Amino acid sequence: MADLALKHTTFRLISFFRSDVYTAHPPNIEYILKTNFGNYGKGSYNYDILTDLLGDGIFTVDGEKWRRQRKIASYEFSTKILRDFSSVVFKATAVKLAGIVSRAAESNQSIEIQELLMKSTLDSVFKILLGIDLDCMCGTFEEGAGFSDAFDKASAIVVYRYVDIFWKIKRFLNIGSEAVLRKSIKVIDEFVYKLIRSKIEQLNNSHADFRPVKKEDIVSRFLDLKETDPKYLRDIVLSFVTAGKDTTASTLSWFLYMLCKHPHIQERIAKEVIQATQMTDDSSTEELAAGITEETIEKMHYLHAVLTETLRLYPAAAVDGKICFSDDTLPDGFSVKKGDLVAYLPYAMGRMKSLWGDDAEEFQPERWLNENGHFQAASPFIFTTFQARETGIEAGPRVCLGKEFAYRQMKIFSMILLGSYKFKLSDEKKRVNYRSAMTLQIEGGLHLCASPRLSSGK
Repeated sequence: MADLALKHTTFRLISFFRSDVYTAHPPNIEYILKTNFGNYGKGSYNYDILTDLLGDGIFTVDGEKWRRQRKIASYEFSTKILRDFSSVVFKATAVKLAGIVSRAAESNQSIEIQELLMKSTLDSVFKILLGIDLDCMCGTFEEGAGFSDAFDKASAIVVYRYVDIFWKIKRFLNIGSEAVLRKSIKVIDEFVYKLIRSKIEQLNNSHADFRPVKKEDIVSRFLDLKETDPKYLRDIVLSFVTAGKDTTASTLSWFLYMLCKHPHIQERIAKEVIQATQMTDDSSTEELAAGITEETIEKMHYLHAVLTETLRLYPAAAVDGKICFSDDTLPDGFSVKKGDLVAYLPYAMGRMKSLWGDDAEEFQPERWLNENGHFQAASPFIFTTFQARETGIEAGPRVCLGKEFAYRQMKIFSMILLGSYKFKLSDEKKRVNYRSAMTLQIEGGLHLCASPRLSSGK
């Protein structure tokens, strides 16, 4: 895709059943996401593929269903209660992860950090969604581990539907991958519905006993808004798990990989962390976590730049597409037909010299800093990962709700891990490649060796 985009900023791929248009032309992307937003959406094609897993969640629907969920979720994500609660959860989870890293460092063992990050982000997301401790990292919650495994299987099979032309036949006959998907969704549904019923009962009992329940998690807050349909809540939970589980974990994995390839950048971030939190060599990881506040997070301009540079070269969603609802012509003159998939290419765009200069393929966090060393944003139609400017100017109505949420999680995890440990690749010569899944992940995981940075960082 990247090679094609360098030769043709917009191109069409034709198969027996579909005609797909791909573009890396910023004016086209602005047109799709903003100017003519109403003509591009999920459509029945995406809905049919995704709905068995995600139901009528925010990632599968258009129109009024989408607007309703978007409005409620947008309000909840902007509340101070959720921001403060999520920061507490992120810090607690990151400290637990640091403990696993510490034990590996003490015994001079390498760790596969990508899988640990996947488990830790799922733990964080579930705690914020439902107030439940899955503890996937340590595996103490058997039902939670079963849900995690079933969700991973289901997600992979749903993505495979995009290239499996026989998936509907296999679903009808309940054979092959579709049989596995059906079993996985049954496990997922039993687990999620059980938790939702428990939340509803907890809320009803608190009303009966006149004992207020602290409503910090998202489902409790939805219930407080009288959104009590279990199916509706189930679809919301799974949509947010999809959005929050692998995206930040895969980004943090690529981030750590790039820091191992550029040790001077790793050291500069560690220095920024120590200065912002005012830690000393004899501080503990818990003390470091306590020193991470909204104020200290705001000071992390260089860390923000490095995370953004990672997303430029390794976007969690390498390709993102919409369905065209009626015949149209893009700003560059390219014609699209009703029913065409029209996709833009964040991975390819991050490597285009026409957009980023001659050093487009180099890892240069400084490109995101102004002369004062403060972070400065690029156009949301060039850096399309979140479809939004850092200044708050939206790229379009579907701008990522969880952008600030994701940055906060990645910063807190990064600050605790890099403030406590130095990392290097366990095999410097091993070639790292990506594997295509719902997110852009590292094939075979990321194997690192860690050494303490804080003398009492355990």
